[in-house]
Amino acid sequence: MAAPVLGIEGLRFAWPGGPRLLSLDRFVIERDEHVFLFGPSGSGKSTLLNLVAGTLAPDAGSIRIDGEPMSGRPERLRDRLRADRLGVVFQMFNLLPYLSVRDNVLLPCRFSARRRERAVARHGSLARAADHLLDALGLGTDGIARRTAATLSVGQQQRVAAARALVGEPALVIADEPTSALDLDAREAFLRLLFAECRAAGAGLLFVSHDHSLKPLFDRAVALADLGGATDGDAA
Repeated sequence: MAAPVLGIEGLRFAWPGGPRLLSLDRFVIERDEHVFLFGPSGSGKSTLLNLVAGTLAPDAGSIRIDGEPMSGRPERLRDRLRADRLGVVFQMFNLLPYLSVRDNVLLPCRFSARRRERAVARHGSLARAADHLLDALGLGTDGIARRTAATLSVGQQQRVAAARALVGEPALVIADEPTSALDLDAREAFLRLLFAECRAAGAGLLFVSHDHSLKPLFDRAVALADLGGATDGDAA
């Protein structure tokens, strides 16, 4: 039986000098499962995503991505696992403003041979892989792929960040408020692509949002407080 794309056991985390923010005994996302995670501001949602992505280390417990340990590894090995297995839609986008839109989308393929090979195997070339995602998100016209990221609107940048997370078929996609800057039409296009790409890759999805109207679209909706998130901790 294949390992879950995300497996968390006995997770504990607190900021230095602060109260415990997260205490999760067990949280699992299976392959091809789409999970909606919600909770109030300050409950630790974004902190949990950073722990899953390996940019923070837990005080105790284990985190496994696609069967591989993320916690307890040196930083360089966490970086490698994140590059190979995770697609991340950051709340602040984190695009490189001086690169073209297409080059921003393909950044994960620069750092991960695995994702580069999967993108080429599916689409024939890296450029086609990027353009497939951009077309599906309504960014395939007006030479947008060749423009620098700095010239885009906030909503366009958010869609580019989503395309970057999806390229190369990562095992797990984590998204932090990924539709906050999108209008209704763009949001629907984004969600269609997100679900379709995750299904095509058999990827799991951990989606954090305050928009509770999206819950019915997911296989499972989970309140962080039910997992052991703090109710009055640091900023989420």
